[in-house]
Amino acid sequence: MATEAWLTPKHHFPYELSAGSPFPLGATVDEGGVNFSLFSAHATGVELCLFDDAGHSEIHRIALSEQTQQIWHGYVHGLKAGQLYGYRVYGPYEPQLGHRFNPHKLLLDPYARQLVGEYQHHRANYGYELNSSNEDLSFSTLDNAAFMPKCKVVDIRPLIAAAKESAIRPLVRRPLAQSIIYEMHLKGFTAAHPEIDDKRRGTFAGLASTPAIDYLVELGVTCVELLPVQAFFTEPFLLEKQLTNYWGYNSIGFFAPEPSYLSSAEIGEFRTMVDALHSAGIEVILDVVYNHSAEGSRLGPTLSFRGIDNLSYYRLHPNDKRFYINDTGCGNTLNINHPRMLQLVLDSLRYWVEVMGVDGFRFDLAACLGREAYGFDPGSGFFDALLQDPVLCQVKLIAEPWDIGPGGYQLGNFPVAFSEWNDRYRDTMRRFWRGDHGMLPEFARRFHGSGDFFEHSGRPPAASINFLTSHDGFTLGDLVSYTHRHNLANGEDNRDGHQENFSYHYGVEGPTSDPTIMAIRARQQRNLLTTLLLSQGVPMLLSGDETGRTQLGNNNAYCQDNKLNWFDWSSLGMDRELLAFTRTLIALRKRFPLLCARHFIHEQLAAQPLASSCARLDWFSRQGEQMTKSLWSESMCRSLSVVLSGDLELKGKQQALLLMVNADDNPLAFTPPTLTDLSPWQCLIHTQSDSQSGTPLDSQSSPCVEPLDAQVLPTRYLLQDRSLMLFHADLIL
Repeated sequence: MATEAWLTPKHHFPYELSAGSPFPLGATVDEGGVNFSLFSAHATGVELCLFDDAGHSEIHRIALSEQTQQIWHGYVHGLKAGQLYGYRVYGPYEPQLGHRFNPHKLLLDPYARQLVGEYQHHRANYGYELNSSNEDLSFSTLDNAAFMPKCKVVDIRPLIAAAKESAIRPLVRRPLAQSIIYEMHLKGFTAAHPEIDDKRRGTFAGLASTPAIDYLVELGVTCVELLPVQAFFTEPFLLEKQLTNYWGYNSIGFFAPEPSYLSSAEIGEFRTMVDALHSAGIEVILDVVYNHSAEGSRLGPTLSFRGIDNLSYYRLHPNDKRFYINDTGCGNTLNINHPRMLQLVLDSLRYWVEVMGVDGFRFDLAACLGREAYGFDPGSGFFDALLQDPVLCQVKLIAEPWDIGPGGYQLGNFPVAFSEWNDRYRDTMRRFWRGDHGMLPEFARRFHGSGDFFEHSGRPPAASINFLTSHDGFTLGDLVSYTHRHNLANGEDNRDGHQENFSYHYGVEGPTSDPTIMAIRARQQRNLLTTLLLSQGVPMLLSGDETGRTQLGNNNAYCQDNKLNWFDWSSLGMDRELLAFTRTLIALRKRFPLLCARHFIHEQLAAQPLASSCARLDWFSRQGEQMTKSLWSESMCRSLSVVLSGDLELKGKQQALLLMVNADDNPLAFTPPTLTDLSPWQCLIHTQSDSQSGTPLDSQSSPCVEPLDAQVLPTRYLLQDRSLMLFHADLIL
């Protein structure tokens, strides 16, 4: 089905149009005007639509008649930054052949640097008649311009100049192995902060504020990983339920910061935030969504890619191009294999690094980005292009190593430059501390850095991003307070979210005033956090876990933009003891470089002297015996000890750490291993209930770690059920 153009402008056109250039793509400002460039391989015509300053009235349409390499372009002389615009694209409407052109729909520029105005859910945003029995085979003639945000022409030259000037100053650039990542929702972190003014709460300026940065510095994290901050829309089914996509995993503008996160009209606010965090020694990683777009399935709205060139931008079923390949579970999958789509993603990544100053990326559903026609390939075109890019190959790259497509679970299979979210670590530590049997070998593998997944390809422990909780699932406080999900507020009859969380409530589902249950829950949170910060690999802490934040059992709070999700800064919402304990743990990790070793540490024989020239790791039973195959296979055993020792880069000083772990539901006696060349063990921290948490303790005098058989050497220690102790000693050379 072909359509005719609406050609007559309502106002005199005061500008001169010339051919312009196909590159760079998007809207580019110089002293003479603005160059517009849009890729569409199958369009028959492209019109640039200009709007008034309020974005309410379309004042001019300009046909872009020049084509170069399937790119439509034109230069508008005299046009300036600040101009609002969009596109209308002409071509066939033949869904079965993959074409969904409809010039009645105003479309967003994929390269837009800023979006102005709010998206309004309306049937005019759909390329087909929403209530037609023919569904998406019908054709809509409703104009949607009144319901769409507009693209804004942005002069990024001042930002580029500022970025070059900023590059003169020392950059953070901390090795990933030494990083402590803090996963954070940008809005939720400051939305309820009492010391930040209302206008800046929940914005980039809010995170750049002194109270927010001071908290992060005092906590000790080295890196914030921000949930999506690229422009995103809320899905229609959520809007109909008066909910919103709070997490933001529904991107539509890969260059534009999310408009609701701007406290001003200037996108430079984002760069100001990054500079403020860098000045405090904190890096910035963006969680990015290049696997799908906000346009959804074939029954979704036409917002940008679908109307510009559906056949090029999306992966479609080869036998019926009316339908989208849905390896993401979000209705569509972007076609990263197409050279222009690949270019779009790489240009976007480079923009956030070079212009906006970020330090790396976490790729949502990254298995999608490695898919070729035959399946996932670590040597895919996207990975090859990314890793040869002289800018992008130097930043931190983190993969969520799965999608829902065939063969979608790819933990350990990404290229060597990538680190990966390690859900095996998450599930193992949850199960171990819950008290599941038969977990000792798996616990040791995950604690050791998951070398079984990463070392075979020459990757270091830093390839494993260790986490206990993330935005997706229970908070740490809920993990030890709920056995079942409680997601009724999401409006899906509690069917959404993970069903198996490896969680337990320890007697009562949800809040309780029972002191025994509360004590167990507090110990378990400390146990889990201690394990996370002492494990090899890179720890990632979910924002709010350090203060006991709760989502009241909701393990899929993606649509809850309210206090359920926001960081609770009130005295009732802040567990000060847990916060102090977490700060102590982070300080300990920074104090002992062995906890973030650059290479995998392998077990040594306990009978041999402790090595002074290299790091080593030894596992022991709670009786102080070297672990053997038979001891590892004791499925009912839920206790063990581990010793890390060697050169800790402290001016040649050799030290050792001893961790005693009791995940049993009974108190157990532990005997420290007999090791030569060591000074007496000194307790650094423990998780037991009867003493102040987070304070270095003398184990000989603490009643909760009372030594047994004090006259017999070596001393034995009684560890409370579900608890651990961490000791250190110097190597005497």
